[in-house]
Formats: sequence, C-alpha cells, structure tokens
Amino acid sequence: MTDSNSQANNPLHGITLEVIVTALFEHYGWDGLAERIPVNCFMNNPSIKSSLKFLRKTPWARDKVEALYLSLMRKK
Repeated sequence: MTDSNSQANNPLHGITLEVIVTALFEHYGWDGLAERIPVNCFMNNPSIKSSLKFLRKTPWARDKVEALYLSLMRKK
C-alpha cells in the first residue's frame, strides 16, 4: 500500500493543524477548548500561534485535538 492510498481514508488528509485549531476555537472558544482538552496552550494566555507550536511538539495532545475536530465535523 502506498502513502497516497493510506491517506485516502484519512478524514484529516489535506487539513492543516492551523485550520483544525482555528475551527475549534471559532466553535468552542478558548474556555470551551480548555474544558474539553485541559492543556496550558488553551488555558493560559491562549493564541492560535502558541497552540500550534505546542501541538506540533506534543503528539498525544494533537491526537486529542484532531479527535475533537472529527467529532465536531460529524455533528455538522
């Protein structure tokens, strides 16, 4: 199986982390995000830029953010 085939079934393929974080922020706000995923980048002086920096270095937190985004997209 090639990478392109494995990505075809990935619902996040082609969606940047910035798009994901921005969509979640617009829907939940920082307080709502911090309630759902209690990490410092959402709780203390949050911004898109600081959140992206943290999430790119923290795979477990990124996984939670991506899962929340997917659940939000299923509801729409």
